[in-house]
Amino acid sequence: MAEPMISEQTSAQKKRLFTKELASQALIDACVKLHPKHMVKNPIMFLVEVGFIAALILAFVPRSPESTTEGWFSLSVAIILLFTILFANFAEALAEGRGKAQANSLKEAKQSITAHRLSKAGGVEDVPSTELRKGDVVVVSEGEFIPGDGEVIEGIATVDESAITGESAPVMKEAGGDFNSVTGGTRVVSDQLTISIVSQPGESFLDRMISLVEGAERQKTPNELALHTVLISLTMIFLMVVVTLPFFTNYLGFSIDPVILIALLVCLIPTTIGGLLSAIGIAGMDRVTRFNVLAMSGKAVEAAGDINTIILDKTGTITFGNRMAASFEPTGSHEMDTLIEAAVMTSLNDETPEGRSVIELAKKQCVELDKSTMEEATVVPFTAQTRMSGMTLPDGMEFRKGAVDSVSQWITSQSGTVPLDLKEKAERISKLGGTPLAVAVNDQILGLIYLKDTVKPGMKERFDKLREMGIKTVMCTGDNPLTAATIAKEAGVDEFIAESTPEDKIRVIQYEQAKGKLVAMTGDGTNDAPALAQADVGLAMNSGTAAAKEAGNMVDLDSNPTKIIEVVAIGKQLLMTRGALTTFSIANDVAKYFAIIPAMFMTAIPQMAALNIMHLSSPTSAILSALIFNAIVIPALVPLAMRGVAYKPGNSMELLKRNMSIYGLGGILVPFIGIKVIDICVALFI
Repeated sequence: MAEPMISEQTSAQKKRLFTKELASQALIDACVKLHPKHMVKNPIMFLVEVGFIAALILAFVPRSPESTTEGWFSLSVAIILLFTILFANFAEALAEGRGKAQANSLKEAKQSITAHRLSKAGGVEDVPSTELRKGDVVVVSEGEFIPGDGEVIEGIATVDESAITGESAPVMKEAGGDFNSVTGGTRVVSDQLTISIVSQPGESFLDRMISLVEGAERQKTPNELALHTVLISLTMIFLMVVVTLPFFTNYLGFSIDPVILIALLVCLIPTTIGGLLSAIGIAGMDRVTRFNVLAMSGKAVEAAGDINTIILDKTGTITFGNRMAASFEPTGSHEMDTLIEAAVMTSLNDETPEGRSVIELAKKQCVELDKSTMEEATVVPFTAQTRMSGMTLPDGMEFRKGAVDSVSQWITSQSGTVPLDLKEKAERISKLGGTPLAVAVNDQILGLIYLKDTVKPGMKERFDKLREMGIKTVMCTGDNPLTAATIAKEAGVDEFIAESTPEDKIRVIQYEQAKGKLVAMTGDGTNDAPALAQADVGLAMNSGTAAAKEAGNMVDLDSNPTKIIEVVAIGKQLLMTRGALTTFSIANDVAKYFAIIPAMFMTAIPQMAALNIMHLSSPTSAILSALIFNAIVIPALVPLAMRGVAYKPGNSMELLKRNMSIYGLGGILVPFIGIKVIDICVALFI
């Protein structure tokens, strides 16, 4: 995507399309791919190779008296066909080579590491990382490499993931929560972690990355297979036309040299798109990879291009996600100090940024409690179902903090009463775009904590672009409806689901899919895994849990949820590139018809000369010029196939008209000009 949608490129994405080393290796691979075992995988180019062999044989066999061509002409045709095949192979090898180059850098991160495995006896034994099995527990200290994919079960440390993500800033990993997943080959920068291995040898995340970016045994996508079927059908039709043509000419009383029939066949069949189709598919996955997104299959990238609905979490995606306590709001006749002390009690065991911000705000207001007060307390963890957390002291005192309606229901169940001004104050906070958290002790609500979050800059414009693309956005948030509505309006999303649970995400995905729509979503937690698996495009965060990464069909190595927008744009760009080049390939056959058909028939049928509208110098020159153009157009289009056509979000009909005018009309006009120029050059030598 050339313009607004794909602009925040990393240095990895700005790498040159071609390098000397890459081109040299691609040239060698192009020659290796001439083997029929490889060529038969692409029936169109395999047919061209058969034509090359036939033309080469005809160049050295004795000419019959009726032959209208000479040996040098057959040899020229054979050489041009050879270059046509090499150019197509070069395009595919170049696309594969870019992936292999990235795979080599990843292999450097995959090294034999000595792992400190905990034995069943309780000791520590040093073993090679290749001997680790799923379920083994290892200890990794500061400066050491993590020996395999795993989940942190004890400790907190910063980890350098630059070998995988390219991001130099270390990230925090800790036991529990959604940031406990670690990847083999990364390095612990500080402190120590105890890690449970979650993958078998050869099945790690790094192994899968290497396999995918190398493109080994890349499976064709459904759209590729459908287009491939159409192209093969066209090829078979033109093959039958060429095979039956000698019977027609014999009936008219003249014959056509076999090498001219070969040239006609090659010009008729869609060699341009046939030669570039694999390169387009590989390059599409490569473009996603260069955005630091790992696609598990080409099908996932294509599905992204057809997405109708995107499910987005509010926190961390639409907003910065760092909701911080801004103020305390007492309700009823309760004192401020009483509310603050209770809020601190509910937050002493809350390690979330929100919980820590409550402690910090209380300190600023000179209220601080010792953690020893909770040593004998029973901690009540937050869950998506209860939407509350807190603690219960040994003397029976219960402290709770959470969503206003959840705490209100809890108070009611305790036979308590809800303050009359609670609703009014909660609504005021919500209208300001904040999140109110109710604080309760036993059967009384003491007041509210005002949490503030802010929408990321530029989100409204990004959602406007998605709307232009015909994509609906749905924001899911655990916030109450008023807060959700305020954020949704500010961000510009189409719909929102307030007080949502993981089950709500699955329901909305299934609802959209039941209407025949394709759905994309992002997630990082284990509770997101079912929805990621249900979505047509599930973008999991690399910082998330192993379950989330296994469930999604894409992984964002930068753990940036907003990147789903770029992924959708790249998918659309892939589909448009394939469509544009298919249109161009079929359209430029028109000019080749006007070049080669008059050349074949105007000697025997003088009236056919009227079709020589390009005024080509001779039948021989016309045929060679058409073949040369047919060959050189493949490498000329390689940069377009690799980079993708320029894409601007807009109405689908407008995009269709634009591409038809550029690649349809252009596909007709460019060959007329190109063949004429080549004919002028060829005429100088024959």
